Amino acid sequence: MKKILALYDKYQEVIAYLFWGVITTIVNIGVFEGFHLWTNWNYMINNAIAWFISVLVAYLSNRAYVFHSTTRGFGAYLGEMMSFFGGRLLVLVLEQGILFVGITLLSGNQLIVKIIDNVIVVILNYFWSKWAVFRDQKQKS
Repeated sequence: MKKILALYDKYQEVIAYLFWGVITTIVNIGVFEGFHLWTNWNYMINNAIAWFISVLVAYLSNRAYVFHSTTRGFGAYLGEMMSFFGGRLLVLVLEQGILFVGITLLSGNQLIVKIIDNVIVVILNYFWSKWAVFRDQKQKS
């Protein structure tokens, strides 16, 4: 039991990120598929809407439960949020490219391509969040 607790303590951040990453991925794919099933909209529009909603969920959960941000003050909070969304926006460009290639060019199943895309996105977003957005306060100064 001590070994399990030691491993949990060592990897607590990664475990929390993976948990909230799964939640965010479910939100992202759920919104994406929901719009696909209930609208006539292009998958790129559906993805952009799903992206925005899931990034908002990710920001709030990552800030509070994964990286335990101590940023205070409106300006600092806004800067942190802009950095988070900015990094995710760069990944959105990659994501749209993956979807275009997988769905339009390769005629892949929309849901399968979206799931593959999300695996890549979760990995990239972790490193952006850890190294650029929620790095500890000593590194920010």
